[in-house]
Amino acid sequence: MSRLQEYLDKGKIYIIAEMSGNHGGSLDKALEIVRAAAEAGADCLKTQTYTADTITIDAETDPFLLKNGLWDKEYLYGLYQKAYTPWEWMPVIKEEAERLGMDFLSTPFDDTAVDFLEKTGEELYKIASFELVDIPLIRKTASTGKPVIMSCGMATEDEIREALEACYAEGNRNVVLLKCCSAYPTDYETMHLRTITDMKEKFGVPIGLSDHSDGIIADVAAAALGCAVIEKHFCISREDNTVDSAFSLSKEEFAEMVKAVRNAEKALGGVSYGPAPEEAQSYSLRRSLFAVKDIKKGEPFTKENVRSIRPSGGLHTRYLYELTGGKRAARDIAFGTPLSWEDVE
Repeated sequence: MSRLQEYLDKGKIYIIAEMSGNHGGSLDKALEIVRAAAEAGADCLKTQTYTADTITIDAETDPFLLKNGLWDKEYLYGLYQKAYTPWEWMPVIKEEAERLGMDFLSTPFDDTAVDFLEKTGEELYKIASFELVDIPLIRKTASTGKPVIMSCGMATEDEIREALEACYAEGNRNVVLLKCCSAYPTDYETMHLRTITDMKEKFGVPIGLSDHSDGIIADVAAAALGCAVIEKHFCISREDNTVDSAFSLSKEEFAEMVKAVRNAEKALGGVSYGPAPEEAQSYSLRRSLFAVKDIKKGEPFTKENVRSIRPSGGLHTRYLYELTGGKRAARDIAFGTPLSWEDVE
């Protein structure tokens, strides 16, 4: 069983390393990525299950030509031929991921991919942002009864609701939604991470982040907003210059992200008031009322001989006005003595 539900129950962030096409067509590189992701602290290794023919058609006409951006002047079919992961690799990648203690997750892009992944023992599924409007695919995936993570890049509220209802129609309510901006790479000002908290309220399911931005700032911010899942593209090195390397984290960067997110989780903690055990020494340095001059028995307390100072140990500072408003010393009090009610007539 995947650890996703365990993490959701514990409030721990589930971190996914997305391999995508960063293997560059080499199984050895793919397995190197799996091992590097495990060393970097990923909870799950993710692939994508499609071929150029299952995701598009071999047409070199204008609708199929990408214009501008990272893949400028690429035709869809040629791009997906370069980027796809051979299906026969999936059981090998899955076995290596699980041997190293990670879950394996793949994104199906058509019904045949779902059927194939079911045979490999897939335990959870991911729906890509572009496929959030493919209701038949969502229903097919949800019908497996496995957890479904859905990215919501470009999606309107109504489209997200329709995708959720497609899962629910199959009796599958084990759904996680990911806030996402489907720009590669993503600029910070287009991410609108506060949407995470709004999505929690609107849709009533766990919300995470699928992040295509540079660095790790967005992931730490998402952790602070209470996200449940973080998905980030992963490569050995951006110098490999694969189809997705420009918006992927290297092993070292991913490890830094995992550490930062885990520290953010620790810092968020729970709701807590009052001194923590770790604050014991600091607690002793709180202010209280002390004699700051020698005071003779019967002498009045004044602002000159009593002050609120560090450390604690004397009367609470709330009694300063009461003492200096006419109270007298019940005995001789030496300079530096923490005051108590026994010192007061």
